[in-house]
Amino acid sequence: MSAVSDRLPTFPWDKLEPYKATAAAHPGGIVDLSVGTPVDPVPELIQKALVAAADSPGYPTVWGTPELRDALTGWVQRRLGARDVTHHHVLPVVGSKELVAWLPTQLGLGPGDKVAYPRLAYPTYEVGARLARADYEVYDDPTQLDPEGLKLLWLNSPSNPTGKVLSKDELTRIVAWAREHGILVFSDECYIELGWEADPVSVLHPDVCGGSYEGIVSVHSLSKRSNLAGYRAAFLAGDPAVLGDLLQIRKHGGMMTSAPTQAAVVAALSDDTHVREQRERYAARRTALRDALLAHGFRIEHSEASLYLWATRDESCWATVAHLADLGILVAPGDFYGEAGNHFVRVALTATDERVAAAVERLSAP
Repeated sequence: MSAVSDRLPTFPWDKLEPYKATAAAHPGGIVDLSVGTPVDPVPELIQKALVAAADSPGYPTVWGTPELRDALTGWVQRRLGARDVTHHHVLPVVGSKELVAWLPTQLGLGPGDKVAYPRLAYPTYEVGARLARADYEVYDDPTQLDPEGLKLLWLNSPSNPTGKVLSKDELTRIVAWAREHGILVFSDECYIELGWEADPVSVLHPDVCGGSYEGIVSVHSLSKRSNLAGYRAAFLAGDPAVLGDLLQIRKHGGMMTSAPTQAAVVAALSDDTHVREQRERYAARRTALRDALLAHGFRIEHSEASLYLWATRDESCWATVAHLADLGILVAPGDFYGEAGNHFVRVALTATDERVAAAVERLSAP
C-alpha cells in the first residue's frame, strides 16, 4: 500500500527556500511578502476573551457553544445579508485550510467523483481531491464544465491569489447552474471583508441564492480580518443538511475548536472597530506597494480585493522571484497557484509598515 503522502504534490513552499536565503542576505534584511501570514497584534478585546476562557478543563463541543453559534449567525446576517439563519446553518471548523483539505473525504468522495476549482487557485483544493482519491479539474467558467460526475464545485471570491471578485450576477448564474445539475457548491469567502475596488458578495446573499441555502455553503475565516491565524478559527455557513452530516463526521473525528478559541471568536465577531482599523492598515500598505511595483515596471491585474497584488513583468515567475530576492524582497511565484500563473507573482500585504517601507525604498532605488 502506498503512503498517503504519495498522493500529494511536492509542498510548493519548499521550492522557495533558496530565494528566501538570498533575500535574507540583503544588508537591510528580508521583506517577506510571500506567505501572507498576519503580523499585526491580535486585538486586545480578543486576547482578553481568550484569557478569560483559559480555565477550560473539559472537552469543547464540535458544534460550539450556544454563544458561539449566536455570534456566527448574527455575523452572517449582519455582514453577508443572509436571512433566517439558525444554529443549524453554521458550523465552526479548526481553521479553513483543514476544512478545504479534508472536505472531499468527509463528503465521501472518491475515485470517479470530480472536484472542480478555479484555474488559478489555492493549492489545497487540489490536495483535498487527491487525499480523497477523487478526480479534479480546473475551470475559467464553471458553467462550461461537464456536470457528469461533478460532485463538488469550489468558488473563491475574492480570489487567492488574484484578488478577482465574482459579481452578484456571476454568482447567481453559477449557483443556478449548479443546482440544476445537483452539484454541491462550496464558496471560499475568507477575504470577503477585504474589498478595495469591488464590494464582494456572498453566495448566501438572497439576491444570489434566492433565499434558499440548498446546495450551497460558504467558508469564512478570522485569520486575516482579526489577525487570528494562530488561533485556527473559521466556520461554515449554509445548507443545514450538508452541515448536519459534516457535524456528525467531525464529532467522530474529534475536530473541535478549543474552548478558549471559541470564546475569542465570539468577541471578534461582536466587534467591527478592529476590522475597520486593520483594513486601514492593509489599505495603506496596498497603496504603497502597488505604486512602487508599477513604478518599477510591473503590471498588476485584478487585485481588486484580498490581501495580495497579482503582479507581472511578463517573464517567468521564477525570474521575477529571483530579481526581487536580490532586492531582499520575497514573493510567491504564480505557478504555485496553477500553470496559468507562470508569468505572475503574488505579493502579500502582510508585512509591518516598517518592512513595507523598506520594500518601497528598494523598488524605488535607481
